[in-house]
Amino acid sequence: MRILVLLLTMTLAACSSSATVGGPADPQDLRLRVATYNTSLFSDDAGGVIRQLEGDDAHARKIAAVLQKVRPDLVLLNEFDYDDAHRAADLFQQRYLDVAQPGGGEPLRYAHRYLAPVNTGVPSGLDLDRNGSVGTEGRERGNDAWGYGLHPGQYGMLVLSRFPIDEAQVRTFQLLRWSALPGATNPVDPATGTGFYPEAIWKQLRLSSKSHWDVPVRTPGGVIHFLVSHPTPPVFDGPENRNGLRNADEIRLWREYLTPGDAPWLCDDQGRCGGLPAQARFVIAGDLNNDPSDGDGQHEAILELLEHPRVMRMATPRSEGGEETALAYAAKGLQRRGAPAHVTGDFGRRNGALRLDYVLPSTGFALAGSGVFWPKKDHPDAAIADGSDHHLVWVDLSL
Repeated sequence: MRILVLLLTMTLAACSSSATVGGPADPQDLRLRVATYNTSLFSDDAGGVIRQLEGDDAHARKIAAVLQKVRPDLVLLNEFDYDDAHRAADLFQQRYLDVAQPGGGEPLRYAHRYLAPVNTGVPSGLDLDRNGSVGTEGRERGNDAWGYGLHPGQYGMLVLSRFPIDEAQVRTFQLLRWSALPGATNPVDPATGTGFYPEAIWKQLRLSSKSHWDVPVRTPGGVIHFLVSHPTPPVFDGPENRNGLRNADEIRLWREYLTPGDAPWLCDDQGRCGGLPAQARFVIAGDLNNDPSDGDGQHEAILELLEHPRVMRMATPRSEGGEETALAYAAKGLQRRGAPAHVTGDFGRRNGALRLDYVLPSTGFALAGSGVFWPKKDHPDAAIADGSDHHLVWVDLSL
């Protein structure tokens, strides 16, 4: 009878769609809260985020307040500018997370973190946008970087964890060539019917617009591989759809990484080749810039990841605020095919509300809850929820 009650309790928790959040998962019951949050903590100027965080920044205080409210044990922050000295990460922890924020909760200390260089803003030395010049100024300079950015490290990534990170076993795929991915094709210029990139450039292009990281985290329930990325938006290109194709293949890289079999082409920046072992447990997280049914992009790319045999089938995280926002757009004529409550960000009158942010656990966990931190406009928490156009997505897992 006791086992039956336990199974029933776990089933009900897995079916819950509530966006109510509380304290961190209790390590005594081997429960883990994992989250992703596109923080919009970036600057067009190198060092701009550092200067921003050195002051009393209202934007950063709202981001910290949301994290203090939700209190994830493990979280990926997208669009957090990278600097070699890790000064921005230090400042965010010490001046914002370590201080109780208005509307947030108690100070939140992460003993462990991982961050590394990304492709955004790194000059390629190549004419990637085919405008006849290489890396001049402004947007044109960004277009010729390995990943769009106005300075190296813009739109970077930061992993924060309560539990130790096995840095010696971290795998990064910043340098992996796009052409190495099986089935990858050079975007076609419809005006000529030929590849958009000259062959010499196509063979050098990097797949990841930022980077793809496999970050092993040593939790009380065993090692979990935190698979994090931030694919390029599938827009800001031309009829060749080079960004749409790149977005789809950046997502597809995780499917290849999870699929059994030899993958001698799948070599990380440290020279280790092959995918994730079949017995390894993982959580995929990030702003993947692809909605399963709405907006731009190749929807089959995210659908095939959601349906991968190693990815848990689970109720989609939801929120009341997202539903309210999506329905408001629908009332103005911007209809959405997907469920309104599943959206994770508000992208204005042209695009409306979309589901772009994901936390996808592997099979082998029990789902204990999930949600999107997006309260309705009349809720007191709405005062801290507008720090970014994206909203934090969280999943509770029983280990």
